[in-house]
Amino acid sequence: MTNETTAPQPSSGAPLRPPAGRYGPEPTERRRRLAVVGIVLVAIVGLAITLVIGLRYANEPVRFKDFGYTVVSPERVDVTFEVYMDPGTTATCTLDALAESFAQVGTVDVTVGPVEVTESRYTVSVATSELATTGIVQSCRVAP
Repeated sequence: MTNETTAPQPSSGAPLRPPAGRYGPEPTERRRRLAVVGIVLVAIVGLAITLVIGLRYANEPVRFKDFGYTVVSPERVDVTFEVYMDPGTTATCTLDALAESFAQVGTVDVTVGPVEVTESRYTVSVATSELATTGIVQSCRVAP
């Protein structure tokens, strides 16, 4: 007497499936189609958002990046920043000095450029009416 058991063999040509109802309803052709359409729609929306954001930033003629600040005295803060623009372009940048309460305690418009490179770094002093705790670039735009 032997205790051998033989595993059932699938019939040829029949796909292996879990027992009916074990993992939810059986997938239907309609459900598969809806899933594919949903995935395609999400991909299209994601691509559209990426395109809009990319075009928005690609069309900005002047961009800037804050690099830091130094509080020199209660009457002055130095702001260091980079400006990215096409060679030969002139820009006007607005710099602000802010107090601990985020109140503006100093501001200056500075003209930068024209330069022969795309990226240039500047350090500008901003006069303040009281002690500033930070200095930032508020905006940069093509000079008229």
